[in-house]
Amino acid sequence: MNLNELPPGLVALTGDEGSGKTRLLQQWATQVPTQVAWTDLALPGQDALTPPQVWQAWRPAWPAWDHECLDDLVEALDLSEHLHKQCHMLSRGTRRKVAVVGLLACGARVTCLDQAFAALDGPSTRALREFLTDMADHPTRTWVLADYEADPGLPWALVQRLPVPTK
Repeated sequence: MNLNELPPGLVALTGDEGSGKTRLLQQWATQVPTQVAWTDLALPGQDALTPPQVWQAWRPAWPAWDHECLDDLVEALDLSEHLHKQCHMLSRGTRRKVAVVGLLACGARVTCLDQAFAALDGPSTRALREFLTDMADHPTRTWVLADYEADPGLPWALVQRLPVPTK
């Protein structure tokens, strides 16, 4: 799959373990770093930073950063009480929420989320689905969600299954 083939809206990139989903997202982000946002949602190397410090470090790379979107997502994903904590103090799910919020607010032309719903609680999962549903008709931006299967509750512009790797 080629980055230029991505339509605006929601794109599901599905495949089995080892099919190359994460590798493809990383490749796109490396090829066009000014247009494609991707990060490891576990936030490796960010242990000493608070969530606002993580986002502040990302902002210079993204001139279209949406502060209002960030604030709305912090509230929707119930992150307010964690903003003063360093990332090493956060649960796996909360660390992933910090990364997801930053990626969704960054304003990139293509935003890539690798297993976006993993380790999220029910209310956060619903809030993320609602955000993505609201963005599905965006005329210029694309959100790529890589996972084993496409979430049947989302309005996908494209579902692309990666083939099982041959040995």
